[in-house]
Amino acid sequence: MQKGVFGRIMNGVKELIAKDLLSIKAVFLNPDEPFIWASGIKSPIYCDNRLILTSPDVRNDVEEGLVSLIKENYPDAEVLMGTSTAGIAHAAICAHLMGIPMGYVRGGAKDHGRKNRIEGRLLPGQKAVVVEDLISTGKSAIETAEALREAGAEVLGIVSIFTYGMQKGLDLLSEHNIKNVSLTDFDTVVSEAAEEGYIKSSDVKRLMAFRNDPSDESWIGGNNG
Repeated sequence: MQKGVFGRIMNGVKELIAKDLLSIKAVFLNPDEPFIWASGIKSPIYCDNRLILTSPDVRNDVEEGLVSLIKENYPDAEVLMGTSTAGIAHAAICAHLMGIPMGYVRGGAKDHGRKNRIEGRLLPGQKAVVVEDLISTGKSAIETAEALREAGAEVLGIVSIFTYGMQKGLDLLSEHNIKNVSLTDFDTVVSEAAEEGYIKSSDVKRLMAFRNDPSDESWIGGNNG
């Protein structure tokens, strides 16, 4: 059985998780045939962290890694709150490992029953950590954090599996005074992908050009100079 993050000699958790995500194609890089985001932006990267849940060894690394990040960065956490829907399973597993409560925040309030937006018991003043699978603009995680704040919780911050590290997302998190810590990031994934042969070394500059400005499509076809 593969040892998890806690059982390894520290050889770089960011690199370990990046390799894990690449190995199961939860993060897939294809700069020659861009993916189209819902916003219409062409992207050389596709993220499907739901694949983590069906890969036990990678899942172990991710959940143990998230628990480690929470304990290190938010030692006073009293409850974990997942984003809907991607963060729910990870919040549940991490809360189980930590022995603390969890819940989740809907994208909008229900239109029936008690019309809850927050599912699970949340006490006034309770110290909460938002669990998210990935951060791009950070909008969904920020909306979750704001809903928790409106309900009276003290939001310590966000923990996520992957972040693009885009300036727009960093600025938005700063504007809302919300901290995020991630297991791995775009830069690390690109570096590991080149090292492991998933992409050509010549693709690295193109990928970083996308990260720096997703609206600039000059990286497509290698025309970013």
